[in-house]
Amino acid sequence: MREKQILPLVVVALTGALVAVVALWTLDRVDSPHGDLTQNDASGRQSALKVIEWKLVTTWPKGLPGLGAAPENFARRVNEASGGRLRIKVFGAGEIVPAFEVFDAVSRGVAEAGHGASYYWKGKIPAAVFFTAVPFGMTAQEANGWLHYGGGLALWRELYAPFGVIPYAGGSTGVQMAGWFNTRLNSREDLAGLKMRIPGLAGEVFDAAGGSAVRIAGGEVYTSMQTGVIDAVEWVGPYNDRTLGLMEVGDYYYYPGWHEPGAMLETIVNAEALAALPEDLQAIVQIAARATNTDMLDDFTANNSESLQILLRDFDTEVLPLPDDVMDALYEQSQVAIQALVDADPMAKKIAASYFAFAEKVRTYHEISERAYLNGRDRLLPPVKLTAE
Repeated sequence: MREKQILPLVVVALTGALVAVVALWTLDRVDSPHGDLTQNDASGRQSALKVIEWKLVTTWPKGLPGLGAAPENFARRVNEASGGRLRIKVFGAGEIVPAFEVFDAVSRGVAEAGHGASYYWKGKIPAAVFFTAVPFGMTAQEANGWLHYGGGLALWRELYAPFGVIPYAGGSTGVQMAGWFNTRLNSREDLAGLKMRIPGLAGEVFDAAGGSAVRIAGGEVYTSMQTGVIDAVEWVGPYNDRTLGLMEVGDYYYYPGWHEPGAMLETIVNAEALAALPEDLQAIVQIAARATNTDMLDDFTANNSESLQILLRDFDTEVLPLPDDVMDALYEQSQVAIQALVDADPMAKKIAASYFAFAEKVRTYHEISERAYLNGRDRLLPPVKLTAE
């Protein structure tokens, strides 16, 4: 009889101990940086919040300032704004997938997000070039106006929808440089046979103008110039070009960046991964992307200016304008390439109609605003010197 009385007490004690162990394990998981977070509910009791972890792959070398800083800043903003509920880890080119496979990785769900340039996917999506840069097209200020208030972003998302990818404007470099050349350009004839790293629609234009466009990821451009695989390279501008050390392997630095007058980058997100987030986290992703887009142009504006002075002062860089007839040749072939793209791809035709209609309107306004002001200011200020001070 005594044994029958003791047995239930033992069972109760063991059950209580088990509950205590489970409770302690749960608290340990809540406190762990890799577990759940806690918040106080209306009654003051703590409740667990699920931590969601994303991978973001990029087309840029890990640690690259400017281009590479944008996805890092995006991830930081999302983490901070979400209180750690959505944590994004950034991987550079080659760490999970090669640079030119970022879009496919996000589309397939290998990574939930990515950062790169849409013209890298030209072979898969020909019309994607409109969302990085159009030769002799819109500047960063103009392109942002088109995307966010002129219908451009809706077209971009329509273009990517079949692949399960949602794009956001991911930053802009502003007007780029034409690139580093190991041959001095005196006329269009000097383009003949010139091997140049130049992607996107501009690569087709360069081919048609007599050169030979080569597709090379950013992490390979220095050695390609150093070893003579290519004779010229366009990368970005003084800020990122100096970071890659291109002043050590290029003799002449040409401007302006006819091929990328307002290069727009992209933050892309897997559509299913985004839809699985709570609404507030979806909003945070969108807001963080928009903030990163604005921040990058600020970064490049400040650091391109500073880096140009360093190139002139410390490296005696020879900065030259492209000859007029070279610009003429490139413009002529740009029009041919754009028309061929529009004729071959219905989506490109639809996007081009919107792009060029907006470009013409904004160009008219900028004739009496941006251009008029800059011309007036330059008339009054001392001439700009492209030599070391």
